Amino acid sequence: MAVDYPDLVVVGAGLFGLTVAQQAAELADARVEVIDIRDHIGGNAYSYMDEETGAEIHKYGAHLFHTSSRRVWEYVNRFTEFTDYVHRVWATHDGEVYPLPTNLGTINQFFRAHMTPAEAKALIAEQAGELAGQDPQNLNDKGISLIGRPLYEAFIKNYTAKQWQTDPAELPASIINRLPVRFNYDNRYFQDTWEGLPKDGYTKWMERMAADERIHVSLGVDFFDASQPYSKDALKAAGVPVVYTGPVDRYFDYALGDLKWRTVDFKEVRYDEGDHFGCPVMNFSDADVPYTRAIEFKNFNPERRDAQNPDKTVVWEEYSRFAERGDEPYYPVNTEADKALYARYEELAAGEDKVVFGGRLGTYKYYDMHQVIATALDAYEKRIAPMLAK
Repeated sequence: MAVDYPDLVVVGAGLFGLTVAQQAAELADARVEVIDIRDHIGGNAYSYMDEETGAEIHKYGAHLFHTSSRRVWEYVNRFTEFTDYVHRVWATHDGEVYPLPTNLGTINQFFRAHMTPAEAKALIAEQAGELAGQDPQNLNDKGISLIGRPLYEAFIKNYTAKQWQTDPAELPASIINRLPVRFNYDNRYFQDTWEGLPKDGYTKWMERMAADERIHVSLGVDFFDASQPYSKDALKAAGVPVVYTGPVDRYFDYALGDLKWRTVDFKEVRYDEGDHFGCPVMNFSDADVPYTRAIEFKNFNPERRDAQNPDKTVVWEEYSRFAERGDEPYYPVNTEADKALYARYEELAAGEDKVVFGGRLGTYKYYDMHQVIATALDAYEKRIAPMLAK
């Protein structure tokens, strides 16, 4: 029986795929089929409610929306309202809790001082030593140049070594090129114009993006399963335009080799208390704690306190490691060898005239949520809309 193919097939129901699908339906009156191998929409932004505690669990780790792009902010507000949540992070070092990113409060607490901004700047420059004002190429020396050796070794060195399972002296400086240090008491993690969390959760937001009757979502569907109608081979044979948001090396059956990623494992811990850490995210900067940070989900949504269990809380401890095939890829490793390999895959991708590669996995880049949406809006306008107009 012949398949009645839609105007566009989107592989992956994450933010990139859903943004493209929504735009295609609305602006081009296109029929769109969105497929995903997972059993839920939303990609890594998917969340669900924990019945025991009343907390909204971010299944793939903490997701925090922030942007300075008016275009992106106005777009996402079409589908959800946002809370007034402002992200702040704390770090445990040597049995004491400090505010992050490094700011005047961190500096004065660490050195048991009451320095002015000018005095703190002078101290940091002195502690950076011969690296002050330089542009080192490895992470270790870059960190020292930015915040001085004592603060770097206390809050960055061991945390980063755990996160990457690599000596920071062997990591590229680009990982922390924008390591913030503030010579005031501002401990907001992000400095964007707009920030918040979706009032009724991430999944509701994503469901509204896909609510157009011209969009159909099929879950549990493998793009590489030749027995199903929306497979790679079937769509290519039918000439259907495809937006692909899966791993770019997987698309080409790893013909040139595997791109390397970091992944994250979570260990869930439940406590018989209403609040364990007193904050949503606690970093653990010391080498003797095996995980990098702990996430206490209830504390992302204090406005829901009345609906949460006052006697129970849930915490996820986060462990980082190199990804293998079958793991969830989170962070591209991006060594020079990986960049060179991706460039070769990018050449192959350019030869797929009816396929647009997007999102983190499809472009081997780490994006925050607002960046994914921005790139999806641009991709629709510049590449997908012209394909649908043919």
